[in-house]
Amino acid sequence: MQQTKTHPQPIYRRDYNPSAYLIRSTDLSFELGDEQTIVRSKIDFYQNPALKNPSTELFLNGVDLELIAILIDGVQPNYQLSEQGLLLNNLAENFTLEIHNKIHPEANTSLNGLYKSSGNFCSQCEAHGFRQITYYLDRPDVLSVFTTHIKADYGKYPILLSNGNLVSQTNGSATWYDPIPKPCYLFALVAGNFAVLNDNFTTQSGREVALKIYVEKHNIGKTEFAMQALKRAFKWDEERFGLEYDLDIYMLVAVDDFNMGAMENKGLNVFNSACVLADSKTATDANFINIEAVIGHEYFHNWTGNRVTCRDWFQLSLKEGLTVFRDQEFTSDLHSRTVKRIDDVRRLRTHQFAEDAGPMAHPVRPESYIEMNNFYTLTVYEKGAEIIRMIHTFIGEAGFQKGIKLYFQRFDGQAVTIDDFVKTMGVANDFDFTKFSRWYSQSGTPKVNISTHYDPKTHIFTATLKQADERFFPLAFALLDKSGNELQSGVLTVSDKCQNFVFEGIKTRPTPSWLCGFSAPIKLTDDLNFTQK
Repeated sequence: MQQTKTHPQPIYRRDYNPSAYLIRSTDLSFELGDEQTIVRSKIDFYQNPALKNPSTELFLNGVDLELIAILIDGVQPNYQLSEQGLLLNNLAENFTLEIHNKIHPEANTSLNGLYKSSGNFCSQCEAHGFRQITYYLDRPDVLSVFTTHIKADYGKYPILLSNGNLVSQTNGSATWYDPIPKPCYLFALVAGNFAVLNDNFTTQSGREVALKIYVEKHNIGKTEFAMQALKRAFKWDEERFGLEYDLDIYMLVAVDDFNMGAMENKGLNVFNSACVLADSKTATDANFINIEAVIGHEYFHNWTGNRVTCRDWFQLSLKEGLTVFRDQEFTSDLHSRTVKRIDDVRRLRTHQFAEDAGPMAHPVRPESYIEMNNFYTLTVYEKGAEIIRMIHTFIGEAGFQKGIKLYFQRFDGQAVTIDDFVKTMGVANDFDFTKFSRWYSQSGTPKVNISTHYDPKTHIFTATLKQADERFFPLAFALLDKSGNELQSGVLTVSDKCQNFVFEGIKTRPTPSWLCGFSAPIKLTDDLNFTQK
């Protein structure tokens, strides 16, 4: 064994390479203790069949771990240990790796990996937290089925939870099996003393799903709204997108110390308490709507993020931008679409536009990072959602549904890219999004100017649009007469630095309304005077 020190290095999107080895199954055993936790992993590896000459070398990520034992097919191998992980060489085409290691959740103040919150065990693995639990291929493009065994002091931790369906349970132990392959960032473990609110939901195919919300006992009276919001999310995703839940149980856990707001771990969502707990005595209408939206967002990840996940973390907006769009539509369908759109645009213009104009400006799909957690930003989430909305505007609701259906048909159970999603939307609708894709690679908010001319003799109204970059975007518009009656409306396709749009048969000089519904995340100036505006 040799131990070396390493230093964080930039990760570049251009350097992506598929893993030489993939994982067929992962079996984890946890012995939870107040002073230490023992983790035993048994992982079945196989060479990536998509690679012609795969390497026989394998690096497993591991941070702040105490290695106890390691076996490959029952034999202790040679290995190199560093602060960032474990290097194995001369590996077979198929092998089983067994590792025993020790961790200290009670001393883990990073709130990544496995840690303790208010006396309970809780985990957070996105983006790189799983490597603080055991040595593993901590990357989103390696998917595995998981079996999780948990042992703990029943007096202190009577509730033992993990992903998937409950296989067996005794006082002080539980086994969970998740049959849906997932990357390790979606792994979750929770152990503690909680109160639970139980309910159920019957899916459109007739399957009964148990719904459970776990909270500290004094908060159980603040969970009913969250449960009803969860059921509304189940129902909406079935009705709007035809997407049905795929496990027998769906669980939410609310903890006070959680640094991500909420996390979509497969079948076991973990929330900051502020995103779940509410009652009519202390919460405002805005609190209730936000809780409903966050619960919906995490549930909608079951398909847009979990069933189809990201190839690498540069593709974060693939799951987050799409799922933010979906939770915005969820709120819009259940409440006032107009009010929701105004709220979203106000947030975008106030906060994301400022981010795009400042020193932290970055593309929705960045090209490099040192610390991935720095890219959970308004640009990736909110601007990413606006890009999805522009796609929806171009192809319409029917076209978007057609594209989403093809997306899941092609990529269910895979880790893919933003380009895969955009191309699929184009293929499904015979629409060329090639030029549009620049939205993902360019930072900053586009500035667009529109000048107009009206010829009363020919009844022709001309709008000239100019922009510094050739951004491809939809410009929703309406032409109004002096009384505010609509003369013409629609969506213009903008694709060049300078374009003229000609409207014929306009018998009186119209007052144009540009960017209706905020159809693109741009800054627009025009030649309307104060009275016209």
